[in-house]
Amino acid sequence: MNSARYSMSFTTGSLFHRESVGLAALYLELGSWSSVRDKAIAENLLQTRTVNTLKRVCSEVISRLRTLSPDEIELLVEGSHQEQAYLLWIAACRRYSFIAEFAVEVVRERYITLKTNLNHDDFDAFFNRKSEWHSELDALTPATRGKLRQVLFKMLREADLLTASSMINAAMLSTKLLKVVSHVSRKDISYFPVFESDLKGMTQ
Repeated sequence: MNSARYSMSFTTGSLFHRESVGLAALYLELGSWSSVRDKAIAENLLQTRTVNTLKRVCSEVISRLRTLSPDEIELLVEGSHQEQAYLLWIAACRRYSFIAEFAVEVVRERYITLKTNLNHDDFDAFFNRKSEWHSELDALTPATRGKLRQVLFKMLREADLLTASSMINAAMLSTKLLKVVSHVSRKDISYFPVFESDLKGMTQ
């Protein structure tokens, strides 16, 4: 089992949909993430109240966007709202292995075994199971653990993978999204609640 330390710094915000699309568009214009960061901070493009918050959010968003390929960045800027949300979910999974494993081992597994609800107990069971292999999880306070759970469920809802009543939504991956994502790594599709057999029939 992979025992590499988890990065658990995703307590800031959630999917950052608006911010991510804006910074991705700026990247297509400037061609450099450091230039994007400098401009975003200098002009407060994310419209935060304090400089510290601006720097923190900017750093978080860029760290996720860096995981996307050039084709994925283009689709993030030009695609539909749903395609954008799915790409941002993929970026979060690539950035944080804890989220990726939760997506595969809990969300998708429950979906394909026809257990379509998802609640806090599912997160807690997953967290406890992972803490047996990751001592850094044991070091987290109950408040931080609760915040991580809250943010993760919020991400799922913003990606339209979880309803307000905590039912798992089947992902409807467009042909365009499947093409650009599969070109990078087919395994990223496993981050979504979808039956493999359904992928062939998915269209825009």
